[in-house]
Amino acid sequence: MKTQTTASRNRAIDDYWSGRAHAYHRHQVTGERAQLDRELWTAVFTDAIGPGRGVLDVGTGSGYVANLLAANFTVTGIDRSPGMIEQARGHNGNAEFLIGDAVNVRSALPEDARFDAITSRYLLWTLPDPVAAIREWMSVLRPGGRVIAVDAPWFPHGIDDSMLVETPDGPDAFLRTYNPDTLATLPLATATDASPYVEAFEKAGLYDVSLTPLPQVTDLDRTFGVAPGHESRPHFLVTGIVRDPS
Repeated sequence: MKTQTTASRNRAIDDYWSGRAHAYHRHQVTGERAQLDRELWTAVFTDAIGPGRGVLDVGTGSGYVANLLAANFTVTGIDRSPGMIEQARGHNGNAEFLIGDAVNVRSALPEDARFDAITSRYLLWTLPDPVAAIREWMSVLRPGGRVIAVDAPWFPHGIDDSMLVETPDGPDAFLRTYNPDTLATLPLATATDASPYVEAFEKAGLYDVSLTPLPQVTDLDRTFGVAPGHESRPHFLVTGIVRDPS
């Protein structure tokens, strides 16, 4: 069987998320729980950011978190998927959106760009080297800046064949994109709890790393259900601070 190269794997992942962009965003902004979700995520990220003003939202996807935060912060969202960025730009928010790789953010940003906080939601599990990515993010943070990530132990037992989603490429597109070979390259995808995420923050050199469970997400899942093809997972927030060299 032909081995998939990193470049071809990345293209397949980008194509998947571009095709998924419309349905993915629609699910987040419509339905019975949409307003409650907006309130929840606005509060979670705003509280974690604190007094900083400039925010970089990495792996911004369809711009959901970036557009929520742009009401009170100066926000730039970055994502490698052109389809996701197109979706993000189409929602009349105040955030700026750029196409760029979350593990090489400096290549997409002005040379002097600096931020007070970097946010991500559901990104770290998708990265082959999360520690290297976090170090890259730290390089565009001001001293005392914060890295803020929300995630969950998505696939502790691998991806079940029932994981079917709405996409132009067919309901099994996620299964084909995140096949066993690809999943094996993603160290956080099969985490069983939050501890590997905390460890990645600490290995990257962040200090005052903290973990906050988010049971309110589970409560909403229990009341309203989850996205088609998904299962409810225990969400958590991980934060860390860049040391001030002075």
